[in-house]
Amino acid sequence: MTPEPKPGGPFHRSLAARVRSWFFTGLVIFGPVAATAYIAWWVVDTIDNWVKPLAPASLWPDTYLPVHVPGFGVVAVVVGLTLLGFFAANIAGRTLLRIGEGLVERTPVVRGLYKSFKQIFETVFSQGGDHFRRVGLVEFPMKGAWSVVFISAEPARAVSEALPGRTMTSVFLPCTPNPTTGFYFFVPTAELIEIDMTPEDAAKLVMSAGLIQPEGQAALASMARAAQLGKPSAAAGAVTP
Repeated sequence: MTPEPKPGGPFHRSLAARVRSWFFTGLVIFGPVAATAYIAWWVVDTIDNWVKPLAPASLWPDTYLPVHVPGFGVVAVVVGLTLLGFFAANIAGRTLLRIGEGLVERTPVVRGLYKSFKQIFETVFSQGGDHFRRVGLVEFPMKGAWSVVFISAEPARAVSEALPGRTMTSVFLPCTPNPTTGFYFFVPTAELIEIDMTPEDAAKLVMSAGLIQPEGQAALASMARAAQLGKPSAAAGAVTP
């Protein structure tokens, strides 16, 4: 007769390992879906709550349906911004826009905030600009240690005149795991290595603390080592975003 497996034997250990593996597999599959759905729902619900007090009740689907229909506020915002851009593109819209900006320019405190926010939005959302759309490597926080940075722009004249004679470039170094926080500083352009990596891949690399590696990571490491040795890298042209 074949002896029955004893409690705690290989069979039970194998079953426990399989259950644990199934659990973590399910967690890996469900986790990203749940997190994405939660964030998307939060964004849609927040925009709906902003728009709802501004729109008459007769326009909301909830008035006529027995269930809540999310997303009407998002649709209203997209349509409204598109119409605003269309209106601002013609002569009458540009004239009214100049008049409105002129009134804001005469208002203390508000004019400084408006100009700052306008410059930020124009820089970030400009379709023709390349600010924060290029990625580079700098030696930080010490020699021989390389960090991923987003390349911003050349320093303003007042800043460049106060800096040493070398050409400088401003960069933003994001922190892990929240890339919206970090360090903004100026680095000599000659010591900045621009790499062929998309901002999306760079953000994922930073947020995951290196767990999510973009393609061409080995080539990037080769470039960093070559830069440290002061030699051209043979892999520089082989990096893929």
